Amino acid sequence: MHTLVLGGIRSGKTALAERLASGTHNSVVYLATATAGDDEMRVRIQRHQQQRPAEWGLEEEPLALAGVLARHALSQDPPCLLVDCMSLWLSNLLHAGEETFAREREAFLEQVNHYPGKLVIVSNEVGLGTIGMDLLTRRFADELGWLNQSLAAVSDRVVMSIAGLPMVLKP
Repeated sequence: MHTLVLGGIRSGKTALAERLASGTHNSVVYLATATAGDDEMRVRIQRHQQQRPAEWGLEEEPLALAGVLARHALSQDPPCLLVDCMSLWLSNLLHAGEETFAREREAFLEQVNHYPGKLVIVSNEVGLGTIGMDLLTRRFADELGWLNQSLAAVSDRVVMSIAGLPMVLKP
């Protein structure tokens, strides 16, 4: 089963995703896309690490998510992969250049379609906000919206976290 967890900033989406991953009763690997570019982000990352169960695996990959999914798909008993999060990953891709962006986005969606284990994917919902004033902000919102739609289409379950409360959108 593949689950997409959407929500705004500080909506409780990561905590919800972690509960859903724990509930699978599979081994869990946390696939983190964030990079610690400043002190505030380092603190955020440390807080997330301290909140996760000690027995969970951790992989940190800011760009090549498809390769991580492909590698775990070869396992005899593929783990539940909790991917956190699409908005940071997309930002990383946009800064990596058009060729990397197109290649990695397509490869990731292909691997999501074929991953034999459980996936819990976290993403920000950007469709409820205002239109950005600059080109990069508008592109980010458009690309994340399209990515969320693609992921929702191939997910068995889509849940929106609002103020820490889950709202099931699919099935």
